Amino acid sequence: MGNTLSNTVSALTLAGFRALIRLRRYRELGLLVIATLVGCLAGVVVTTMSWITNVAHHLLYGLPSGERLSQQDSLSHPALALVPIAGGIALALITYLTRRRFTRPPVDPIEANALHGGRMSVPESLLLAVQTMVSSGFGASVGLEAGYTQASSAFASRLAEAMRLRRRDIRTLVGCAAAGAISAAFDAPITGAFYGFELIIGTYSVALVAPVLAASLAASLTAGWLGAVQTTIEVGPVPVLTAADLTPFILLGLIGGLLAVAVMQLVTGVERAFRWAKIPAWARPAIGGALVGALALMTPHVLSSGHGALHVDLASDAGWQMLMVLFVLKVLASAVSLGSGFRGGLFFASLYLGALFGKAYALLLVDAGILPHLSPLLASVVGMAAMAVGVVGGPMTMAFLALETTSDLSITGAVLAASIVSAVVVRETFGYSFSTWRLHLRGETIRSAHDIGRMRSLTVSRMMRSDVRTVSATLTLDAFRSIFPLGSTQRAIAVDGNGGYAGIMVVADAYAAGTSEGRGEIAPLLRHRDAMLQPSMNVSEAAELFDAAKAEELAVVDSRQSRRVIGLLTEQYLMRRYAEELDKARRELMGEG
Repeated sequence: MGNTLSNTVSALTLAGFRALIRLRRYRELGLLVIATLVGCLAGVVVTTMSWITNVAHHLLYGLPSGERLSQQDSLSHPALALVPIAGGIALALITYLTRRRFTRPPVDPIEANALHGGRMSVPESLLLAVQTMVSSGFGASVGLEAGYTQASSAFASRLAEAMRLRRRDIRTLVGCAAAGAISAAFDAPITGAFYGFELIIGTYSVALVAPVLAASLAASLTAGWLGAVQTTIEVGPVPVLTAADLTPFILLGLIGGLLAVAVMQLVTGVERAFRWAKIPAWARPAIGGALVGALALMTPHVLSSGHGALHVDLASDAGWQMLMVLFVLKVLASAVSLGSGFRGGLFFASLYLGALFGKAYALLLVDAGILPHLSPLLASVVGMAAMAVGVVGGPMTMAFLALETTSDLSITGAVLAASIVSAVVVRETFGYSFSTWRLHLRGETIRSAHDIGRMRSLTVSRMMRSDVRTVSATLTLDAFRSIFPLGSTQRAIAVDGNGGYAGIMVVADAYAAGTSEGRGEIAPLLRHRDAMLQPSMNVSEAAELFDAAKAEELAVVDSRQSRRVIGLLTEQYLMRRYAEELDKARRELMGEG
């Protein structure tokens, strides 16, 4: 009986997969169906991960049924402050057991779409998801959203590869999965869709609207049907805002952007402090857990992502001073958690921090008599959007998140104004979101998910001519003219006595020198002596060198140390290939094949 059932399930799965492959022939319709399936899968991933984490909270902290970890007024027993330490030890043990199998950081969806054509590793992503659940489940001050998007996007990438879809479609499905993960987490389909557009795919086009929205909606419905706990915020009635009413919110957006930069820098500072103290990497999570546990003794609101604390603090009558204390404690807990090696992100933490600061900001202005009618709850929602835009990126994503979670369009003007200001401030003063900043610290230069993988793979070694002739730099002009009659070629590469690159000799220059100089060497006439291309340079780096050298052709050497000539590349050919790649990217963006 069991074997028969197993065989039946396998046959149905195989038949379904073959049906999906046949859908490739219908292009847009097929992609829409696959994107919907990816969205459903993302809803399952979010539901499963959130359920496991909540069960861990109840088991480890002895929470009453229906209560969330961060909404407690105090820990039920001081010994529970040791739980994050246990989480740090568990994380170190997982890292130790998997160190030989996983030797590199996992490729996240932004990096995958920017550099690898959307290709991601499922095992690496599942490991990160497990580490994220352990981190949040034991109380570290991190969110699950990074794990949601990582696991969902990896499954989508693997499905697309198995179906042998094109690079453009793989990138699209990775964006669909990430959009679905955020949509499922917050029951906010439009937010999820714009998360996919702005942060994961890196652009918006008409061709992308249907699959991304379908995935986002399918994920939200699936998570709701499975009973996932989704975050919503009740604001209540909000008076109609005029243009004059937007001024305090514009200032809130400005401050929120600056605070976002400070939080991101603090996380990096904590990491550097651990390295400076020469604490072994395996011991850092346990130490970080001890610090988080100490902060939790002051208030459990700093634990985990802060979903429960957000609702409690929005409804509380605490003064602005207490709210700012909570803000500082949460910032410290998040920075220590991430800086010590716990896995997760700042997505929800940025929302919670923004809500705390926004409410404190409003209460301060009310208490000072500057704006006695300013709504603290409205300022909380605007502060959420402002700070999250700075940390996560995506001004439209966070604006829609504020609008969808509150179900109140009357706050649109204030949310958009603060989001725009915050985005501009962060871009001008810092230039990175938290995700791209982490990639920058690893040596990457990407600032978004815009596809530059093709440009990076188009290297000098792929474009150069290797059939080049070299001549000695000590050759006389007469000898050079006898070897290269006028019209035989345009240029020749000269090398020194050790065989190293010495410069480029233009044939026309040799004949323009005059007959009286025929016995002199060609060395004084050599061009671009210090401008050399290397085979690993990509097309953008090579174009910059051509522009700086004002050259029409450059030699390619194996390294700057040996200077051994291995090829030649002309600017004309490089720019033609560059234009071809840009045209391919444009056509993919517009859905033209």
